[in-house]
Amino acid sequence: MYTTLISAEQLQALMADAKPLRIFDCSFDLMQPHAGKDQYLLAHLPGAVYANLDTDLSARHGVPGAHGVVTAGGADQPASGGRHPLPNREKFATWLSSVGFANTLQAVVYDRNGANYCGRLWWMLKWAGHEGVAILDGGLQAWQAAGGAVASGEEASHFQSNFELGPERATLVDAGQVSRQLGRPTHTLIDARAPARFRGEVEPLDPVAGHIPGALNRFFGQNMGADGKFKPAAELRAEFDALLGGRDPASVVHHCGSGVSALPNLVAMEISGLGRSGLYAGSWSDWVSEPDRPVALG
Repeated sequence: MYTTLISAEQLQALMADAKPLRIFDCSFDLMQPHAGKDQYLLAHLPGAVYANLDTDLSARHGVPGAHGVVTAGGADQPASGGRHPLPNREKFATWLSSVGFANTLQAVVYDRNGANYCGRLWWMLKWAGHEGVAILDGGLQAWQAAGGAVASGEEASHFQSNFELGPERATLVDAGQVSRQLGRPTHTLIDARAPARFRGEVEPLDPVAGHIPGALNRFFGQNMGADGKFKPAAELRAEFDALLGGRDPASVVHHCGSGVSALPNLVAMEISGLGRSGLYAGSWSDWVSEPDRPVALG
């Protein structure tokens, strides 16, 4: 199975051979939450399931409701904090089953946003124990450039499956773990937000500006080449080696604003051969939810 990236040509070959797979369109827009589904309805890979960041790949915790903020509990208890809290693994497995995804299938995820959103589903499937998931390199744009067909409108529903959770193949880190490791050489934070947000010069989404003390900054868009695909492995390796400056790659924990745009960095490190890093999914939005946590500027 493909486990990191898959090219448009490789996916076309799988589809032509009728290999067992499920394709997910994860297109989204933080400022216009309905735009991703609208784009999907206009054009998507044939047979693709739409995976909505807000409703499918996030828990309801923290969502404004009719009578204040909704705080999910019980079976809906989220696995992380932040603006896009992770659903717990059982809830996620229920959603996978509802769209007909089974443990025997190859998953292919894509978006039209520079892998900013599909990386979330890639990571969540690893976290659920499913290693056979790959990102369509270059997204919808690369697919169309390679002559791939597109469909429009809604797709037919899939019969429910029974996706079974396996051992976690991705490391989820929480705020307590980050707090206890601050300043230690065994812990390296990489913040994927834009440099101005990292420095605290602007903050369009969260109530406090700045970054977690000691964090390094690598904007997630730096992983892509001019063609919209991930840079070659050797180039990514050189860039991350320079960023880490001798720090152990195994010590890295990625984060961003709400645990979504951190994933291109995490995927890029894996492509480069530096292994699978940890993810602080709550990220900055979770970090500043407690007023006593330290904040750095500049």
